[in-house]
Amino acid sequence: MAVFAGATGLGSWPGRSARTAAEIVVGELADLPHLVELPDRGVGADMIGRAGALLVDIALDTTVRGYRMGAGSGAVTRRAASLLGEDLDALEEAWENAGLRGAAHPVKVQAPGPVTLAAELELRNGHRALTDPGAVRELGASLAEGVGAAVRELARRLDSAVVVQFDEPALPAALGGRVPGVTALSPVAPLDPEVALRVLTGCIEAVGVATALHCCAPGVPWALLQRSGVDAVAVDPAVLGPADLDGLGAMLDSGRTIQLGVVPAQAPADPPGVTELAAVAAGLIDRIGFGRMVLADRVGITPACGLAGATADWARRALTLAVRTAAALADDPESVAGDSLHR
Repeated sequence: MAVFAGATGLGSWPGRSARTAAEIVVGELADLPHLVELPDRGVGADMIGRAGALLVDIALDTTVRGYRMGAGSGAVTRRAASLLGEDLDALEEAWENAGLRGAAHPVKVQAPGPVTLAAELELRNGHRALTDPGAVRELGASLAEGVGAAVRELARRLDSAVVVQFDEPALPAALGGRVPGVTALSPVAPLDPEVALRVLTGCIEAVGVATALHCCAPGVPWALLQRSGVDAVAVDPAVLGPADLDGLGAMLDSGRTIQLGVVPAQAPADPPGVTELAAVAAGLIDRIGFGRMVLADRVGITPACGLAGATADWARRALTLAVRTAAALADDPESVAGDSLHR
C-alpha cells in the first residue's frame, strides 16, 4: 500500500493543548499520524504562521491583514519556533508512549506550500509576495531548506520515517489571477505556471521524502501537479466537477495516490456513516473508470479540510470515520455501493 493510502488528517486541530492533540492523533490514526497545527493559540500557530518557524533567513512580522516578510528574528518568528517546539515535544511523547519509536511507522508533517505562502505574505512594501517573482523564488528556496531540516529533526526525534504534506489552497487562485491585492488599486496578476512548477518541484525535491499536496479549492491544476513529482494529491470531492475526472485519472494512472476528503470538517446536522462515506469514494473511482482495487492500494481517506473549526468531539469522530472508511474500502472494495453524486 502506498504511504498516503489509508487514513490521515490534514493538519489543523481545535483547542490549545499540543499534548492532548498529539495523544488523540497518534491513538486514532494507525495508518499515518501527523503533527498537528493549533491555530487557536494565535499568532504563529496557524498554517502561515508556522512558516515563521520553518523559513531560513526570512523572518515574519504581523500586519493588520496578516503576516509580512521581515528581516532578522522578530517576535513572530520566535513565537512560531516556540510553538513548533512544543508540538514536536508533544508528538515525541505520544510516539514514545504508543511504542512507535523505531517501529518504521511513518508520520506526516505539514507546511504551507510555496505558492500559497507567497499569496498570503506581504512584502515590506505592503504588496503581496506573489507580485514579485524574485520573492516567490526566495520564499520557495527558504521553505524547501527549512522543511527539509524539520523532516530530519522529526525523523531523529521519533526514529521513524517522515513524509510531508504541502498545503496549497491558494494555488488555483494564484494561477487564475484571483488572489486579491492588498488594496483595490494593487491587483495581483496570474502567476506564471512555470514559476509555480519550479518552486513546487524545488520544495518536493529538497525535502527528500514522499510528499503530498493538499488543495481543497475548486480548479485543481492537475496538469501542473502531474509534472511536479508529488506523490499524492489530497482533494475535497465536494468541489470537484466533471473537468477534474481526467486529472484524477491521470494521477492514478501514473501510480500516484489520491486522498479524498469525504469526511466533513465540521459536524453536519445529519452526520454520515461509514457506508455513505465509502460510497462517495467508490462512486468517484467508478466514474473515472478504474477498478475498485485502486481503493485499497492508492486512495486515502481524510477530512475535507483541517479540523480547527470543529468541536473537539467532532474532530475525534472525524478521524474515527476516516479510519473506518479507509478500512472498509481496503477490506472489500468490490462490495462497496458506489454513489455517483457529490455528498
